[in-house]
Amino acid sequence: MSNWLRVISIFVVVTYLLSACVSVLPPSQSAFQEQELAQSWQFQKGPHLANHFDIDHSKWQVVHLPHTTKVENKVIETQWQGIAYYQKEFSIDPAQQGKLISLYFDAAMNVAEVWLNGERLGKHSGGYLPFSFDITQLARYKTSNTLLVKLNNLDSSITGPKPIYDLDFNMYGGLYRSVRLQFKPQLHITDPVAANKIASGGIFIKPSVVFTGKQHNTSAIDIQTHVKNNSDKTMHFQLFQKLSYKNKHVKQTAISYTLAAGKEQDIKQKLQVNNADLWHPNSPNLYQLRTELKQDNQLLQTAENSVGFRNYEFNESNQLLINGQKFFVRGVNYHQDYPYVGYAKSAQAEYRDAQLIKSAGFDFVRLSHYPHSPAFLKAADELGLVLLNPFLGWQYYNEDESFKQNAYQRCRDLIRRDRNHPSVLAWECSLNETKMPADFIANLDKIVNEESPNTYSAGWQEGFDIYIQARQHVFKHPDEVKPDMPYMVSEYGDWEYYRFNAGANQPNWYKLPEEARFSRQLISAGEQRLLQQATNLQEAYIDNSKHNPVADSYWVMFDYNRGKFNSIESSGIASIDRIPKYSYYFYQSQRNPMVNSSKFDAGPMVFIASDWNQSSNPKVRVFTNSDKVELYLNNQLVATQSPVKEFSQAVLPHPPITFDLANFESGTLVAKAFIQDKLVAQHQLSTPGQAVALKLKMALHGVPTAPNDTVFIHAQLVDENGLPTIDNDVSVQFSIQGDAQVINPENQLGIKTTKGIASALIRTGTNLSGITISAKVLNSPIKAQDIKL
Repeated sequence: MSNWLRVISIFVVVTYLLSACVSVLPPSQSAFQEQELAQSWQFQKGPHLANHFDIDHSKWQVVHLPHTTKVENKVIETQWQGIAYYQKEFSIDPAQQGKLISLYFDAAMNVAEVWLNGERLGKHSGGYLPFSFDITQLARYKTSNTLLVKLNNLDSSITGPKPIYDLDFNMYGGLYRSVRLQFKPQLHITDPVAANKIASGGIFIKPSVVFTGKQHNTSAIDIQTHVKNNSDKTMHFQLFQKLSYKNKHVKQTAISYTLAAGKEQDIKQKLQVNNADLWHPNSPNLYQLRTELKQDNQLLQTAENSVGFRNYEFNESNQLLINGQKFFVRGVNYHQDYPYVGYAKSAQAEYRDAQLIKSAGFDFVRLSHYPHSPAFLKAADELGLVLLNPFLGWQYYNEDESFKQNAYQRCRDLIRRDRNHPSVLAWECSLNETKMPADFIANLDKIVNEESPNTYSAGWQEGFDIYIQARQHVFKHPDEVKPDMPYMVSEYGDWEYYRFNAGANQPNWYKLPEEARFSRQLISAGEQRLLQQATNLQEAYIDNSKHNPVADSYWVMFDYNRGKFNSIESSGIASIDRIPKYSYYFYQSQRNPMVNSSKFDAGPMVFIASDWNQSSNPKVRVFTNSDKVELYLNNQLVATQSPVKEFSQAVLPHPPITFDLANFESGTLVAKAFIQDKLVAQHQLSTPGQAVALKLKMALHGVPTAPNDTVFIHAQLVDENGLPTIDNDVSVQFSIQGDAQVINPENQLGIKTTKGIASALIRTGTNLSGITISAKVLNSPIKAQDIKL
């Protein structure tokens, strides 16, 4: 730390009244009355890499879900693997007696064995997807119930993928999603995964759109509801389907049915809507379908599902049509983990990630390389993100029949869980970057067609409906190899620059040091290297666009940890703490300025990609989707320029503008963007002085905090004028009063700033009122400063 920082007092206290508010998350799709089991679990784990561990009942720790087996360091040196146990005592209301009771896990990593009241319920292999057990006969009503869960996240040859020491991402561990009880009447709507029936189970919604004119459509949903009668007598019942839009009733249908004892049936109904507001990435309109199961006018069960009327199809040129119109979906790959807690993040945190992705200008997400949280898919539906939805796979195949059967079941479970989401374009039931035999591919493609007819499979070998290829791993584009299929550029912009088989079109490429040529640049790397990342991405994006892909997805949205390296993979356009880099604004500038939304950042934009200090390049790059930009320095007009679509950039919707200022001059840059001579956006950037204070910001991204939430707090160093500084490696310590905690293990010694920001990840408890968050720079003798948000 420099001397001037040692004599600065930087101490900020932020009192944030985390009042209870309505979540912006879409409604639950549960068809059952539920009891969440989130609070007050007992937990302990065994030695690292041990494959056996006996419980020591004197060493239980109290934890709450979602939970990871180990809070890792920000840079993971060796991810913890081994055996962990979770135990919970819970009671069941005697009023529930007579109902069917299921114990439902949204996911657990990686192999789970479960006991209730000393009786073994069973075993589930593979994280990421849900599983459940019927506990009706074992449940106690007069005394408490004891639930015991044994988790094993050691490498598995049956579930794959590669061993963690050779894996390019981390799989983490723990009960990292919700666990709950589901109470069902004897006559009930089943769960789509637990029913384990082809193209059946639960509620299956199939939307369709028929265009009857340029501005007119007839839209419909075919609704298939799987009802089961577990009683010993014949049941007469009614099934209602009620459709609403923006809280207004649209249409409903009902059917009366008789089901014999012990029988089950798929009941089909249809709702038609004239001139429905369609779901589209630019206008993700969602209807709500309420399903009601009644008997003698008594409500037995309800379920809520979001419905998006939309068509995905491909024309004779293998171009994607959404609702009959050609639409290229610009996209990105996304790993779901947070620093420290891995996958154990809240539903609100999932939504914030989706909001950041959409705000970056993306309409497409490849969910790399495993099934993601249901909360993220709900957010994608609401925000208008088109998804390529994969099961787990990465550079690993096993001829063992158990591996193949496990893969087939994972594909089925993935589709059954996610089939009602309008955001899902295709199913990547394909092992990523893995040579697969033809019969294995054929079986996976068949499963997709069986489970979700008239949808699309996707994979990187022949045999799927859509060909996906990582441009960064090959010299030829997929359209040059498979011209008769629609294809997606599944990954680009990172590896080819790391291996130096790209960049040849950049005049100064070979003059740069090797590490400065990469797209892998931490946010602390400095202006030149962050600009180089943006240059690489622009070059690769232009090359993609010349080859008519259905979609492309940059590698990757956020920096992340890797099992095989003791370093952060830094090709993200935002840091691991979710702070945007310059490249974030490059992609944002490629969105049409006419797209607007109250849910994410959109519309006209302008951004000055500079630190504007003594080390800055006087050739200032500006990202914008406007017609022209005026750049001012210290209130003096530097120049007015419009984007120039050079021959090599003809496929780039909005090329950056470069202003040549000749020399650096301290002060304030202002970029004013115009469309048809109307001022539509503005960005201001000033040369900062020395840091004298901190400003704290809770990174909510429009999503209020909730109990058991995981949310970033960013402490920004600022100068005496409140301007942000970019100092790296300044030690900031956070503290909290109230029902919340700082998760960062390094907090005691101080969290280092990156580009002037220290980021703390906090977890809230159940009491959201009166939480006080404090931050200070360590070794500062000067009096504290208080700021209230």
